[in-house]
Amino acid sequence: MREVRVRFAPSPTGPLHIGGVRTALYNYLFARKHGGKCILRIEDTDQGRFVPGAEQYIIESLTWCGIHFDEGVHTGGPYAPYRQSDRKDIYHQYALQLLNSGKAYYAFDTPEELDILRKDYESRKETFQYGPKTRNSLSNSLTLSNQEVETKLSAGKPYVIRIKIPENETVTLQDIIRGTVQVDSTLLDDKVLYKSDGMPTYHLANVVDDYLMKISHVIRGEEWLPSAPLHVLLYRYLGWEKQMPEFAHLPLLLKPDGNGKLSKRDGDRLGFPVFPLRWTDPKSGEVSSGYRESGYLPEAFINMLAFLGWNPGTEQEIFSMDELCEAFTIDRVSKSGAKFDLEKAHWYNHQYMSRKTPAELASFLRPLLIEKNINFDEDYVEKVCALVHERVVLKPDLWTQSQYFFSDPENYDEKVVLKIWKPETPALLQDLIHLIKATEPYTEENLEATIHAYIAEKSIGMGKLMNPFRLAVVGTNAGPGMMDIAALIGKEKIIQRIQKAIDRIKV
Repeated sequence: MREVRVRFAPSPTGPLHIGGVRTALYNYLFARKHGGKCILRIEDTDQGRFVPGAEQYIIESLTWCGIHFDEGVHTGGPYAPYRQSDRKDIYHQYALQLLNSGKAYYAFDTPEELDILRKDYESRKETFQYGPKTRNSLSNSLTLSNQEVETKLSAGKPYVIRIKIPENETVTLQDIIRGTVQVDSTLLDDKVLYKSDGMPTYHLANVVDDYLMKISHVIRGEEWLPSAPLHVLLYRYLGWEKQMPEFAHLPLLLKPDGNGKLSKRDGDRLGFPVFPLRWTDPKSGEVSSGYRESGYLPEAFINMLAFLGWNPGTEQEIFSMDELCEAFTIDRVSKSGAKFDLEKAHWYNHQYMSRKTPAELASFLRPLLIEKNINFDEDYVEKVCALVHERVVLKPDLWTQSQYFFSDPENYDEKVVLKIWKPETPALLQDLIHLIKATEPYTEENLEATIHAYIAEKSIGMGKLMNPFRLAVVGTNAGPGMMDIAALIGKEKIIQRIQKAIDRIKV
C-alpha cells in the first residue's frame, strides 16, 4: 500500500482562517489514522499578495491548536525546502518540459491588451476566456513563428507560459467525498503556469511539489474543486498520472444563517472570531480577534472544528485529539456546507472548562488578577475556581464570575434591588450580622444551621433573607451557594459588605 503523505499548503497572504485550520486538522487526523506523514508547505508563489508576519502567524496558530507536522517549513525534512519561493529554480524545467511536448505555450499578450478584450466581450454580454476558442487569434507561440518567438524572448519581452487545454474532451477525476467528477474541457481556460519573473503560478508549483514530495492524498477546500481538472491534466502531461494523489474536496464553512461562505471579512462583524489567534494587519493596524485571546481552549476549538463537516456516526461529541485521530474517516465528511454555530462553540468550551481542575483554572485566572494588581495566595484562588467553574464558558468568565471574591461590589444590580429590597430588609440584615458574629467556629455548616434556625424562628421565607444577603455580598443575584461564598470570603469581610449594603442601598 502506498505510504500516506498529506500536506497543508497555505499561502502567507494574511491570517489563517478557521476554514484553513479545519483543512489542516483533517489532513493531520487522516495522516495519524493511517500512520502516515503530515507536511506543512508554504505556497508563496504570488509575491504580490505576500503579507509580512503571515507565515509565522500560520505556524503559531497551528502549534496552538496542537496540530504538529512531521515535515515542514519550520521543521525541515527529506524534501526541503518547503517554501515555494525557495524552490523556484525547480519549476522551470517542468515548464520547459510542457513547452517542448506541446502541452503549453508562450503567451506575449500584455495585461492592457487582454483588458481591452475583456471589455469588448463584456459589451456583448459575453465572458472572455483565454483558451481553445480564442488562443489562435492572440499573441502567443501557437500563432507566431519560431523566429518571432525567439526574437521576443531575446528582447526580454514579458511573457507567461500557459497550459494548452485539449479541445472537446471530458476530464474525469475521482473524489473521495464527491465521487466521480466530470468537466467538459471547453469550460476550462488556458491557465498561466509560469511567469517571466521566474515564478510559477499556484497550479504548476502545487502539482510539481505534490509529485516530488510523494503526496498520496490531497485534502483541501471545496473552492479548489474547479482547479482539479487542470491539475489532473498537468499530471497527465508531465507523465505522472500513475503517481497522481487521491483527491478529497472538503465542504465549505458557512455563515451561521447558511447564506454564503464564512469569509475572512466576517471576522468580528458577526460577533465571533474567524481566526485562531488575534491578528494585527501590518498595513492598516486593524486588529481582528482570535479564539485564543477570546478565551477558548485549543482542545475545545479543535473539537468544535472537527464536527463542522464531519461526524463520527455515534452520539459522542467530546473527543480528545487522540480520539479524533482514531475515529476520523474521510467517508464521514459531508458533501454539503457546514454552518458555524456560536452557541455550539461556547458549549464545547464550557465542556472543556468544566473538566479542568481548580489548579488548571487558577492558572488561567492568575494573569487576569495580575493585570488588575490583585494578589491572593494560590490556595485561595484555587478554592474560588472550584466554586465558579461550572459557570465559566470562556477564560475571561473566570474573572466576571469571581470578581466579588477579590473585591467588594462597586454597585448593586438595580433590577435586583427593586425586586427584593423591602422596607424590612435592613433590619433583617442587621440581625444577620449579629448571627454571623455569633457563629463559632465560623464554618459553612455552622453558618447554614444558624441562618436556617433564624428563618424558622421568624417564620419568614428563605428568599426574604438570603436574596438580600447575596445582593450585599455579590452585587447581584447570581453565583454559587451563599454559604460557600461566605465561608471562603471570611467573617469580617462578609460583615463589612452587609453593613455597606445597608448603608448604601436606599429604595
